[in-house]
Amino acid sequence: QVQLVESGGGLVQPGGSLRLSCAASGSIISINVMGWYRQAPGKQRELVASITSGGSTNYADSVKGRFTISRDNAKNTVFLQMNSLKPEDTAVYYCNADQWERVGYLRNYWGKGTLVTVSS
Repeated sequence: QVQLVESGGGLVQPGGSLRLSCAASGSIISINVMGWYRQAPGKQRELVASITSGGSTNYADSVKGRFTISRDNAKNTVFLQMNSLKPEDTAVYYCNADQWERVGYLRNYWGKGTLVTVSS
């Protein structure tokens, strides 16, 4: 019902920057929290950053001071500005969003992911 499409992934050198975006479309009622997760080869998926509709944010300790999450509520879009990238940031990055579709039921949606490779 809700589709999430990521864009902006690619290859970047250590110390470089990259900006990811994720646009939601479909049967949107009102999206609450949006966030970015990542999964590196051989590791579990982890939360990178999240943001509420009111603008409150939280970040993984490993990206604090380097990454910034933001959103445009009118366009149902979330962004992730990544600076000072390190090789350990290499992973598939997934967009996530949730929506209350009935009382007591919070539905979560995932994008297909976009690959970020940090290498010299």
